[in-house]
Amino acid sequence: MVSKNQLQEQVTKARASDQKKRNFQQSFELVLKLKDIDVKKTDLNINEVVFLPNKLSEQAKVCVFAAGDNALRAQRAGADRVIENAELDRLASEKRTAKKLAREYQFFLSDTSLMPKIGRVLGPFLGPKGRMPTPVPPNAPLESMLARYRTAVRVKSRGSLSVAGKVGDESLDDSKVADNAIAVLTQVERKLPNGEKNIQSMLFKKTMGKPVKSKVESLA
Repeated sequence: MVSKNQLQEQVTKARASDQKKRNFQQSFELVLKLKDIDVKKTDLNINEVVFLPNKLSEQAKVCVFAAGDNALRAQRAGADRVIENAELDRLASEKRTAKKLAREYQFFLSDTSLMPKIGRVLGPFLGPKGRMPTPVPPNAPLESMLARYRTAVRVKSRGSLSVAGKVGDESLDDSKVADNAIAVLTQVERKLPNGEKNIQSMLFKKTMGKPVKSKVESLA
């Protein structure tokens, strides 16, 4: 396993790759290049939700499909948007709005009772993006689920043999970005046939900076 100190060194280099003051908060992205996987035999479709130990300055936007008391609880908990049954019915005939919805929010939660309707109405828009809602059972701790998803990022396959995800931004120190990277690495390794052995190299990139690449073997 790559050590935290080794990851932190890579983050430090990535941060230094662009010192120009920008009018926006730059992000850090981790890209993992994979090896020794036969994509013809292995369906490597990674689309993982990773809950980061250290929050980003811009937290994930979460939309909740809910009815009755759960809708009120979601609103009080500060959900970015709450969609109730009547609005969900209207979305069935508003495809442009439905497409925009699928783009606008990173994560979706839903009452279990509404999941079949969401599948019919929004499945064609949320499904291809891997953003179908997480079911919220009756009496589930909706407030804590919302808070947790605000800390989450989505880590996805990029091409046939690479995986990428956001692990930090300039507001976090290098140690905290490294901790987030460890969380992503750990979860991706669980999805690979041979775990860490399937990772050939990793690359840290600041939004406007130069990529900092290292072979995993050289860091082990």
